Amino acid sequence: MEDELFNQIVSVFNSLVSWVAAGAMMFGGVVPYIPQYRDIRRTQNAEGFSTYVCLVLLVANILRILFRFGRYFETLLLWQSIIMIATMLVMLNLCTSVRMATELSTKRRSFIATDSKDEEVRIPKRHFLDFDWNYFWSWSRFVDYVQCVLAFTLVAAYITYLLLDSALFVETLGFLAVFAEAMLGTPQLYCNYQNKSTEGMSIKMVLMWTSGDTFKTGYFLLTEAPMQFWTCGLLQVFVDVAILFQVYYYSRYPQKPVSHTVSHTTSAKAL
Repeated sequence: MEDELFNQIVSVFNSLVSWVAAGAMMFGGVVPYIPQYRDIRRTQNAEGFSTYVCLVLLVANILRILFRFGRYFETLLLWQSIIMIATMLVMLNLCTSVRMATELSTKRRSFIATDSKDEEVRIPKRHFLDFDWNYFWSWSRFVDYVQCVLAFTLVAAYITYLLLDSALFVETLGFLAVFAEAMLGTPQLYCNYQNKSTEGMSIKMVLMWTSGDTFKTGYFLLTEAPMQFWTCGLLQVFVDVAILFQVYYYSRYPQKPVSHTVSHTTSAKAL
């Protein structure tokens, strides 16, 4: 009787752990962006966050969803990708609105300083359909980012449909999906290097990246996920650690501060 009760308790505990692990896998990737989202909302400044992080994650998760048509993997990971895509679109919406508001405010101050009060303040519009690569991923409206994501999804889906019977293509698609995600921190790493500072970047976000990526890589290894998943997971942890080293280095050895104008120009490129 006692053995039966013990087995039931163990079974319930295992089920609970499985549900917690599943929830962590589905929503754990989203959690790091909550403090960054709140920081941007609070300061109305998106300069410290590179929106190329959003680009990397959007591409990675779209490719991962397409990879599932050629090689089945857990539904849990499918939902993780869907949730992450939605989260990145929310981050892009916020960053775009904040950046445009900042540009408008800067333009107004410039007009006031030059006594051009009677002139209408205008900001050059940059749209996806202009196909100007100088402003790629630095458009003026959120809808332009949505158009770009949809265009990429349709083209990638069509190519996948044509080559789905090719094992080489399917494996390459899976590798590209997880490799792109492994490069997630690279835009932020480069943005910090350009600014010679990590100011404006949420350190909590990077710490959550590191812990989440470590957990995710361990999960891939334990569940015997395809090799592409855990190999690139290890690479992702390495990039996270490199960003944490930047936090330490730039706080201990502050670089020469850049002027507001230079900082703004650099940020516009990073965004």
